Amino acid sequence: MRAPWLLVPAESLLPPLAFPALLAQNPSMSFLPQEIIAAKRDGKPLDAAQIGAFIAGFADGSVSHAQAAAFAMAVYFQDMTTPERVALTEAMRDSGTVLDWSDLDGPVADKHSTGGVGDNVSLMLAPILAACGLFVPMISGRGLGHTGGTLDKFDAIPGYQTSPDNALFRKVVREVGCAIIGQTADLAPADKLLYAIRDVTATVESIPLITASILSKKLAAGLGALVLDVKTGSGAFMPTLEKSRALAKSLVSVANGAGLKTSALITDMNEPLASAAGNALEVRNAVDFLTGAHQDARLRTVTLALATELLTLCGVTADPAAALDSGRAAEIFGRMVAALGGPTDFITGMDRYLDRAPIVRDIVLEGDGVVTAIDTRAIGMAVVTLGGGRRLPTDSIDFAVGFDRIVGLGARVDGKTRSATIHARGENVADEAERRFRAAFTIGATAPVHPIVADRVGPSEA
Repeated sequence: MRAPWLLVPAESLLPPLAFPALLAQNPSMSFLPQEIIAAKRDGKPLDAAQIGAFIAGFADGSVSHAQAAAFAMAVYFQDMTTPERVALTEAMRDSGTVLDWSDLDGPVADKHSTGGVGDNVSLMLAPILAACGLFVPMISGRGLGHTGGTLDKFDAIPGYQTSPDNALFRKVVREVGCAIIGQTADLAPADKLLYAIRDVTATVESIPLITASILSKKLAAGLGALVLDVKTGSGAFMPTLEKSRALAKSLVSVANGAGLKTSALITDMNEPLASAAGNALEVRNAVDFLTGAHQDARLRTVTLALATELLTLCGVTADPAAALDSGRAAEIFGRMVAALGGPTDFITGMDRYLDRAPIVRDIVLEGDGVVTAIDTRAIGMAVVTLGGGRRLPTDSIDFAVGFDRIVGLGARVDGKTRSATIHARGENVADEAERRFRAAFTIGATAPVHPIVADRVGPSEA
């Protein structure tokens, strides 16, 4: 019997026929995954053929999860050049279906945010862009850590299908102008597999891997233009402007290198973007924004800045503020919700459809002064404590819970005036979430001023 520590030929580790089939497709190539891992481990650049073969092998099972984990760790420590990042992104794109929108008679575009608290921009931006003549097949994700997810917000709307089949997805985009859904099983499947491995191997925080994960899905969506909202500050995955700028430059350079016209705005996440944090509460906030009933000033600035940036990339002359203020964007949002299975009167009747928490009470911050700092991540985790986010991937979400009427930096605190309202399912969990919320605020004499749009990275700047 062979001792388990002795080396065996690589092909004996693969599923039956996988290795011969790969060689048959690439007769001039002797593919050994461990050689590619070793090259990257030693800091050597990989060419597109090596990266493509590795990702194709991972997608079809001829590269093991252990080998993919080793590859991810090698990339984490040794980084990747821009050509390597482009090759990795394209290989992950090509692991599944690539959508084709050539039958549409207008630009096809989308936006991606790196995530934040109270970031419900997608809900307004997609219909605003559609009202300006763009087609927006927006493929979004669920919450991750302290950040809320666009799909979780739409799941708060009864009947709304976040996972429609391709036929319905295409129909809604064509007829309404926008559709916001989740990643389908056949769209960049290698990304799903690799992300799951990165999540449990401490390799999430790698700019090359983050870049390929984000952009492979956007490239697979068949877009003609993309705008990126890269967050910076206490509620962002990249808390410093330097790290946010590095990520923005990587994303923009790789996207354009792969043929997707892309630019990025770096926007402030030192406080929640909307005055609401929690799924149904952020949907309410978005509908009020679209109808003009209530618009948070910072949220309006970021939304219209992203809209303007994307319209410019597409060469479309239109006024996104007019599309919003005229009510056209609100009408399109309502049509999208209805077309994807939600209520036909959601815009006017949302209070009948969105769940409400049984415990609603005001929070009054102690002290006398102004809000000088907010730990925005802590507010996101307070929402998770209430049940509005996931501790484990299998957790269900309570859509009704969260906070609204949240005050921002510079707000006056006197120990008497409401600083937020908490929405909870039980008293004990409300007490714990309120404790976390209070601890997130610093009261002092003078609040710092953070630019809402801190920087821009254009196609020629990355």
